[in-house]
Amino acid sequence: MPAAFISRDLAPTHALRALAVLEAAGHEAWVVGGWVRDALRGCPAHDVDVCTDATWQQSEAAFEAAGVEVHETGIKHGTVTAIVCGQPVEVTTYRIDGDYSDSRHPDSVTFVRDVREDLARRDFTVNAMAWHPDRGLLDPFGGNEDLAAGLIRAVGDPARRFEEDALRILRAVRFACRLGFLIESGTQAALEAAAPTLDRVAQERIGSELRGIVATGRASWAIREQREVMFAALPELAPMDGFDQRSPYHVYDVLEHTLRVMEGVESLTSEGASERLRWAAMLHDVGKPTCFTIDDRGQGHFFGHPAEGMRMARALLRRLAIPHELAQPIVALVRYHDRPTQPNVSSMLSLIASVDAMSGLRERSEVIWLMRELLCLRRADALAKAPECRGYAYELNEHERVLGQIEREGLCWRVRDLAVSGGDLIRECGMSPGPAVGEALSRALGAVMAGELRNDHDEIIAWLARSLAE
Repeated sequence: MPAAFISRDLAPTHALRALAVLEAAGHEAWVVGGWVRDALRGCPAHDVDVCTDATWQQSEAAFEAAGVEVHETGIKHGTVTAIVCGQPVEVTTYRIDGDYSDSRHPDSVTFVRDVREDLARRDFTVNAMAWHPDRGLLDPFGGNEDLAAGLIRAVGDPARRFEEDALRILRAVRFACRLGFLIESGTQAALEAAAPTLDRVAQERIGSELRGIVATGRASWAIREQREVMFAALPELAPMDGFDQRSPYHVYDVLEHTLRVMEGVESLTSEGASERLRWAAMLHDVGKPTCFTIDDRGQGHFFGHPAEGMRMARALLRRLAIPHELAQPIVALVRYHDRPTQPNVSSMLSLIASVDAMSGLRERSEVIWLMRELLCLRRADALAKAPECRGYAYELNEHERVLGQIEREGLCWRVRDLAVSGGDLIRECGMSPGPAVGEALSRALGAVMAGELRNDHDEIIAWLARSLAE
């Protein structure tokens, strides 16, 4: 149950100081938004937003007079940012918004004197509360009751809220995932009706909200329960829904299998899966519908789906402006989630080298960790198949053991980890600088990885010298 009140002791010093500065200058001010919501839940955040009846010019003057650094960060919308006790506090004038012709930003704002008018323009009741250390909680729309009921409810007319800003459609799902709430029925109906308008929202904004949903570990719930919204945001998922795999290895359609894999990685990691593993679980079979074929016995096949999934995942992540350093490992996990591998050093080193080349990771330890995530993905994949295929999840214990051996012994899968360099080949084997040196090093690496050659300087030089003489 949320608290009926918030103790002053919960408020960080910089929040109380910001209120005091504004009030000493003769203005009214409240803490608003997410901090109030989370404080009522007993988990207040550090970030604080303040609303006031002061204009931005008056706010700026009040903070400057108190010796507080202040920046004009959003004066068009009445916002300045004060650096109070070393922490940023966004301070915004009470306002109401005009029409939203682009379904994202108000065409105009009107500054008002009543905080209740400002709260009325906000998205959801749980975000439309204000708090003051002396005046207590101001909750004109029943946000605290909705916290207690576990509901996400739009403020006022939900259709209008989503018409004003289509991104709120995804925000509703994100808050439901983050808080473990349901979406109130009227809000849910408006959400589904408005889902197609997500195509008006910039893809990078959609990507940001999707990252928030994925980060909760409950993206499978979002896809299962909010399909219209999630398919509008990620249209690549829609063809997977109801797609019969017609395979003895599967008992679920592609989407249901995928959702079970997503839930599986959460269980296998005790809900501590990384963001890249969560994305990879969602996208690992995204290429299947495109690659589907049926043989003369009526059995379905998905030849080449990891490569097609890699291509689709890369394009999708680029469209959503997912950072490259995150997207590369995701794509590598999708590409190699189904590659046949034996639980021996040679086979595992070959897989590691392929994953490494695509991942963009620099450190060996980072690649080893990504490999552990790949094995986790494979284990979840196996457990989401037909019962007779699930034993592979236990066979992967041997792959895990071999990976541990590779890590402990520092075994080699990169050319730069060889005990020889290009300079050694030029000096000791009489090679001329050029592509042939790189080719020789690659041959030596292949022999070392296959166990045909030790990663020893003299042994490699002798082996290459013999091969060059032949």
